[in-house]
Amino acid sequence: MIEQTNKTGPDLAIIVGGYHGRDLAIADLLLDELESLVSAAGGQTLARLIQRFSDNRSMRPSTYIGKGKAEFLAELVEANEANIVIFDNELSPAQVRTLEEVVGCRVIDRSELILDIFASRARTRESRVQVELAQLQYTAPRLKGMWSHLERQAGGSGSAGGGMGLRGPGEKQIEIDRRLISKRLVRLRAELETIHKRRRREVNSRVGKHYCVGLVGYTNAGKSTLLNQLTSANAYSADQLFATLDTKTRRWALPGGIAMMLSDTVGFVRNLPHQLVASFRSTLQEALEADLLLHVIDASHPEVLSQLETVESVLDELGCDLSKLICVLNKVDLVKDPDIISVLRARLPDTVVISAVTGEGIDALCDLVLLRYRESCTRFRVIAPLSSGKLQAFARANCGVDCEDYGEESWTAELSVPEAMVTRMRSLCPDARFERLSPV
Repeated sequence: MIEQTNKTGPDLAIIVGGYHGRDLAIADLLLDELESLVSAAGGQTLARLIQRFSDNRSMRPSTYIGKGKAEFLAELVEANEANIVIFDNELSPAQVRTLEEVVGCRVIDRSELILDIFASRARTRESRVQVELAQLQYTAPRLKGMWSHLERQAGGSGSAGGGMGLRGPGEKQIEIDRRLISKRLVRLRAELETIHKRRRREVNSRVGKHYCVGLVGYTNAGKSTLLNQLTSANAYSADQLFATLDTKTRRWALPGGIAMMLSDTVGFVRNLPHQLVASFRSTLQEALEADLLLHVIDASHPEVLSQLETVESVLDELGCDLSKLICVLNKVDLVKDPDIISVLRARLPDTVVISAVTGEGIDALCDLVLLRYRESCTRFRVIAPLSSGKLQAFARANCGVDCEDYGEESWTAELSVPEAMVTRMRSLCPDARFERLSPV
């Protein structure tokens, strides 16, 4: 295993992709995304190499790519003075070790690169624990390959290298590391569970108090930009992959005095390491349990349909209720082929076209969200004492107030109330009377 040396400049990378079938037809686009990942990790791509396979059986068990390609890759590394090779494919520890011997520099795969990006972007304690847990889960099965070049043991006796006070049954370095990783995983899982319990208490405290909307989508689709456009949240947004790792929730004031909570989440990506999906499941689940989901889609991306399928696959894996999804076609100001908008509209129900940067289509998005909000509401006539100030304030902040009237002793209003908030409203004023009305 080649160790990374200390350096002051960015990693200089050669990126490699082995493809067959449909992926072969879009190989350059797939490597474009990998190059974006390299850039997001702070590296610089010097050259790229594509290995074409006729089928899965063509992949080499020792080097993934063929012997000739591996030797050509070594020449590319030398000619460009690269210090790292990054594969768009998942490699086994044996393949990494063999390739490093051939090319003479570090070799990592796509999963390790994504994990590295997450590690560098994590800011809160929760995201740091989630990322470290995912990294250790990724590393643990690969220890054998990482330490296979070492023969030393800790302890041992006689010729095994033990001395006074060190003799014993002996333990290989890999066994020590496995035990250390196992203990660390136990501690991280316990800490993460504690964090998640606190988060669940925070989420439960909001249930019934606010109508919640979650933003989901492919990484760099513009979710944080849209959050800023709708709420003036001043959340960090940039034209880079995985700019957001931590869930951000802000108050969203809509026309008509309706207020909702809007949550931004980590973006999805093709072949997202399953360790990350598992570690971030609780964070993602919070957004997916929202009353409404906005699936933000980069309509200008050349592989928008592929990105759409990736997000749908992850949402399905997480058990998302697709009936509460609104598809938001973002970056319409960058779309070069207007026909793609028609194709996407035909494929996706409940679709709105916007530009989170220019503000185009934002009013239409608000109208559609309000429509879905009202469809989820039950109409009530509420008759409450004049002293029911908390109930009145809550109704104006979270419900649709169709009309209201103040009498000598009571406040009467016709409200559109989200079903999840009815119990909360009753608790604010036990003396209030709620009469169900027929839908408008």
